[in-house]
Amino acid sequence: MTHWEPGAADGRIYSGGWREPRGGTLAVISPGDGSTVGMVGIADADDVEQAGRAAVAAQREWALASYRTRAGVLRRAADALREIRADVEHVLIRESGSLPTKAAHEVGKAIDELVEAASLVTMSQGEVLPVEDPSTLGIARRIPVGVVGVIAPWNAPLMLAIRSVAPAIALGNAVIVKPDVKTPFSGGAVMAEIFERAGLPDGVLHILPGGPETGEAVVRSPHTDVISFTGSSSAGRRVGEVAGGLLKRVILELGGNNAFIVMADADLDLAVASGIGGSFRHQGQICMATGRHLVHESIADEYVERLGAAAAAMRLGDPLAEGTTLGPLITTAQAERVQGIVDAAVDGGARIVHGGTHDGVFYRPTVLDGVDAANAAFRSEIFGPVAPVTRFSTAEEALELANASDYGLSAAIHTRDIARGLGFASRLRAGMVAINGQTIYDAAHIPMGGIGASGNGGRHGGHWNLDEFTYWQWVTVPTISD
Repeated sequence: MTHWEPGAADGRIYSGGWREPRGGTLAVISPGDGSTVGMVGIADADDVEQAGRAAVAAQREWALASYRTRAGVLRRAADALREIRADVEHVLIRESGSLPTKAAHEVGKAIDELVEAASLVTMSQGEVLPVEDPSTLGIARRIPVGVVGVIAPWNAPLMLAIRSVAPAIALGNAVIVKPDVKTPFSGGAVMAEIFERAGLPDGVLHILPGGPETGEAVVRSPHTDVISFTGSSSAGRRVGEVAGGLLKRVILELGGNNAFIVMADADLDLAVASGIGGSFRHQGQICMATGRHLVHESIADEYVERLGAAAAAMRLGDPLAEGTTLGPLITTAQAERVQGIVDAAVDGGARIVHGGTHDGVFYRPTVLDGVDAANAAFRSEIFGPVAPVTRFSTAEEALELANASDYGLSAAIHTRDIARGLGFASRLRAGMVAINGQTIYDAAHIPMGGIGASGNGGRHGGHWNLDEFTYWQWVTVPTISD
């Protein structure tokens, strides 16, 4: 097994190799123990412009590479990530506050994305369509879009970046990635490493960390043709506004306030276990996290009691410390934001069953009962380890509560009547629905995405990536000559 340390990325950006940035540097601080992970180089607008020009030139050559060549690069990148996964997981834990189990899961998913992307190159790249003149052949074929700008978040930095990077590269595009400055090594530098090891030509991939100004430069760049953004709904609206005004294709995977519905006939053991995982995995800092527990009134008391007991049993601390089952939030500012929502929830009539306080970045797992539809905890994407419980009396009321949100990413319903669950799912405004499962589910081969404030539809995954990272070209050619 080989090893990796992000030393080459310390204070640098990746654009035609590692080089000094024009935008300065920032310290990357581990939320788990407060130590400095390293220095991140900040790309400015000039760095983005230089990378864009290089990406355009490199993409022209990369698009001509054979499907075997492109698939080979993706497979070798997956192998490279397997070789260094222990080191990547360690950096991911330090940068993002992930527990080791979450870090391992994320790296495994990133490998899946690379393998799945390799299969795109042998999928159908077009169709033969009839032409009025029988001596003419008409072909609709897929062409790489050009340069893809990927703006990725900090909560699952590697997986949420690579699910756009891998298919875009597989389909013959160049990519400019703007990772979040809080997770630039696990969310950026590692991709440079594995694609270098895989033999990706220089200039096809650029890693440009930075803040909103860097992201806006990527969106506005005349060299980027498609923007793939994962992040908050407010930031996504800005990206969509700018990209739309420039007539660019935009892929938006945004926030969620996901409903978890527990019917009266549910398997309570399964529902509680799923609800705990849905609200507390990665401290609730997942777009698909369970944001609203909608529980039938006949079983609500027991459900709340068991949820509270599970929260009380969690051990909060540094993810690298033995026995930790709940890690830190990404920043103190995020913890204070969560506290503000919880305080407003209590002012609105909710009752704290457990938790409700924090010590710096460490927010105690919190269960709220008596949350109605007007409550701040019901209306907000909390992005913290908080489980708000709302009671209902009828299935129609549950459906109305579940759909009472601008978000539409994920949902789950627990019932022993699978037919009813399927019927209920068809009426939910959500891009993904689990019956007797969690609201958190993702895989490299499924259409991942939401609607409304959660984004513009299931765009990531499997053959659906073809629609995002290629465009259609209509070609006619005479087949008979006199």
